[in-house]
Amino acid sequence: MCGIFGAIARGAAPLRHPEALARMAASLRHRGPDGECIVGHARARIGARRLAIMDLTTGDQPFQSPDRTIWMVCNGEIYNAAALRREASGWGYPFRSRGDIENIVPYYQRFGADAVARLEGMFGLAIWDETRRRLVLARDRAGEKPLFWTEIAGELRFASEIQALLEFPDQPRRLNRKALSLYHALGYVPGPYTMFDGIHKLAPASVLIAEGDHVEIRSYWSAAEAASRPSTLSLGDAAALRDTLVRAVKRELMSDVPFGIFTSGGLDSSLLVAATARAVPDERIHTYALRFTESGYDESPYAEAVTHAIASVHHVVTADDESLGRALDVVSRSLAEPLGDPAVLPTFLLADAARRDVKVILSGEGADELFGGYPTYLGHKFAERWQRVPGPLRHAARWLVERWPSSTGKMTLEYMLKQFLSASERPWVERHLTWLGAMTIEDGVVAELAGKLDRFPHDDPLNQVMWFDFLTYLPDDLLVKVDRATMLASVEARAPFLDREVMELVLPGPSRTKVRGLTTKAILKEAARGLVPDAVINRRKRGPLAEHGTRSPG
Repeated sequence: MCGIFGAIARGAAPLRHPEALARMAASLRHRGPDGECIVGHARARIGARRLAIMDLTTGDQPFQSPDRTIWMVCNGEIYNAAALRREASGWGYPFRSRGDIENIVPYYQRFGADAVARLEGMFGLAIWDETRRRLVLARDRAGEKPLFWTEIAGELRFASEIQALLEFPDQPRRLNRKALSLYHALGYVPGPYTMFDGIHKLAPASVLIAEGDHVEIRSYWSAAEAASRPSTLSLGDAAALRDTLVRAVKRELMSDVPFGIFTSGGLDSSLLVAATARAVPDERIHTYALRFTESGYDESPYAEAVTHAIASVHHVVTADDESLGRALDVVSRSLAEPLGDPAVLPTFLLADAARRDVKVILSGEGADELFGGYPTYLGHKFAERWQRVPGPLRHAARWLVERWPSSTGKMTLEYMLKQFLSASERPWVERHLTWLGAMTIEDGVVAELAGKLDRFPHDDPLNQVMWFDFLTYLPDDLLVKVDRATMLASVEARAPFLDREVMELVLPGPSRTKVRGLTTKAILKEAARGLVPDAVINRRKRGPLAEHGTRSPG
């Protein structure tokens, strides 16, 4: 795990600001406090700040091919590294390290940019091919690890975070108006946009190839294709899902340093705890939970109860006004563009506490989008039925609910009904954005966002909403929040629910296996039985990390 960065001159001229590379490295120090290295020459330089997770003694980046014509840096972890190494060793490749990242070099030598499709894991990577004068950038399938790029005056520059690109004095600081419109609608900036005109976010599951005067961006994996395949997911075969999840957790526990788990006492994190205990029964597991001083938000007793069964080393982190204020100061000074998700603050507090004991954290991102966990999805399900109610009855219901006195509790019946009726008769994208708390929805925004689902099946409306969140809210809000919050504390977060085997099993699954009646995550709850106590499976989460951000509808 690290922060990566670099600059490549597309023509014969040398880099205009080679001194900026050292400043890029300094700006990413929080992502890699364990070391720094930059390689290159007058026209091409790439580097990495390292957070040592695997191969603590020989795993320093960048890696180079034996003839030094290929340089590579990678932010992330490659979970199928052992199988890749066995195959590449059979080709006679002379490895200099024992870790997971160097495997990328011999695979690029043999398969070119197509090698990325053979990687299982989370990553943002860059490869410079000196012979072909080709730059390859790539990002993992779900978008767990970030990667940004820009092209200025014949130079292509890249980095794990935007602020590293801003270290160049010739980088424009112009506001991207399209990104601002999308932020008003979503509360975050969806890719490929950023708030900076000319700085782009590489999309998940994408490869950028820059060679000569040509820049090509293409996908190496498609969520739409995965969602279009015949489904094998059924409520009657939840055991297959359970086995798949346990395998994913075991893969993502690869580490040469201690690991822990963020817990809330809810289904997702409790399942991770149970699967971890099953996968590594002899390991000492650290668990971390938040204690909020506001009782309506506090779930720490539930989290602690879940950890008793596995006797984990449990840590409770208090989120009070003072600690949240400290987190706000750190986060606001460190993010180059706004993130309208205040849950980044308690997530940073958890990561900051965890780094005293561990360097790797498992987290439950992706479960809600894949398995239908948000109350929003119930709203969409019943909106279709509500629209069939005679108009006068709907009008009378709205009149009564609007006069219901407002309450101060969280997610009360009054609040949920008002939110439901505020948008229940709109088309689903507008309805969804309204329920998510859109400030304004400008002309063209709805069409652009709906277009993300053009290649997905259209015969399951509720699945379309989940796929929409998987493509937008998950990579551009939740995973941004977790990546920035944990990396500011120099801790690596991993999301086993976003393992490729899990995603390809669940994405095509019919929505009735996910949202059944008033039950969300139906298939996941069935898979959890026998691993997680029934009290956890049947309890509704209350905390701010549980909802659709903090802008959840009823």
